[in-house]
Amino acid sequence: MKIAGAALFCFAAAATARTQSAPAPAPPPSAPVWSLGPVDFSGFLDGYYSYNANRPGNAANGQTNDLYNFNDKTDQFNLSALDLTLNHNPDPVGFHADLIAGRTNTLIHAASEKDTDNYIEQAYLSYTPAKTHGSEFDFGQFVSSAGAEVIPAMNDWNYSRSLLFSFAVPYYHFGLRTSTPFTKTWTAGLQLVNGWNDVVANNGGVTVGLTSALTRTKYTWDLNYYTGPQNVDTQKGYRNLIDPTLLLTPDAKFNAYINYDYGQNQTPASDSGTTATPASSAHWSGIAFAAHEQVTGKTALSARYEYYADNSGFTTGTPQDIQEFTGTYEYKWQHGLLTRAEYRRDWSSVAFFHKGNTGRVNAQSTFTVALIAFFGPKS
Repeated sequence: MKIAGAALFCFAAAATARTQSAPAPAPPPSAPVWSLGPVDFSGFLDGYYSYNANRPGNAANGQTNDLYNFNDKTDQFNLSALDLTLNHNPDPVGFHADLIAGRTNTLIHAASEKDTDNYIEQAYLSYTPAKTHGSEFDFGQFVSSAGAEVIPAMNDWNYSRSLLFSFAVPYYHFGLRTSTPFTKTWTAGLQLVNGWNDVVANNGGVTVGLTSALTRTKYTWDLNYYTGPQNVDTQKGYRNLIDPTLLLTPDAKFNAYINYDYGQNQTPASDSGTTATPASSAHWSGIAFAAHEQVTGKTALSARYEYYADNSGFTTGTPQDIQEFTGTYEYKWQHGLLTRAEYRRDWSSVAFFHKGNTGRVNAQSTFTVALIAFFGPKS
């Protein structure tokens, strides 16, 4: 689940169920201002400047903020993302496509996927059969339901992504997903996909995803589970992920969430003829707490703290325990233009963070200012 974006799939299905069960249908929305025939267009441009007190050099790590994704380049201006979205709501057939460029595109796609998946965040067809009470079937590439954040920064509370979003969960899947509102408040779904961040499968196996969203007035409880083979050229050894998130919505101005992740990757024993590798099982886990206060119509404050344990170094490359705190100030200049100023502190149980060209220390502090411009349909 991704509170502001990837879980919109489940939230939208639940909202549809509530609308369909209402005593009288709501009046139809006015026509979108950005549309061409039945297709709605939206998009955004996300740029930033980041300063890292450790001043990591290009020779050290490519002049990046360690443990960051999407806005990782530091001590310079950079384009995080340029996005264009095309959407047609299913009636009963529809489609959705997100085309993306910039640093975000570079980091969500592995080198092996570039020839089949470059510049694509999502691209899927949708079908809502009649008399199925709001059920939806999607086929193609779609963002993962796991996690409490999403790829577009403007839909998150903080500007930088959390450790859990960057390392504990997948970004996207390719395959089939379903969602069915079983009650007015509970929506569940099934996904059959190629794996984690894969368009082309490399092992012939299928990953199964189970999703659940319980939406009440004051809270939303999401639970996602993924399991399936993820090792190259073999269906032996499964990768498992459990991802619960509790979103608290006590009033219109204040929101908070708690997100927990536990992952495991089983690697089977192998014998190449010259060396034998025993079977192994890597584990990672973490918990995040975040809060968001809409101070005025134009300003908001957000804070996030998380603890992440990567005991085997499977996700970050180094066995370590990491903590992170982020504070973000947001100002909306007008509809379609916002800026964020953010301070973030990361610290590790080992000397993991680059300092200068050759040094290593156990913490880093960063300051970031971002400007995001966006457009889209208005109802």
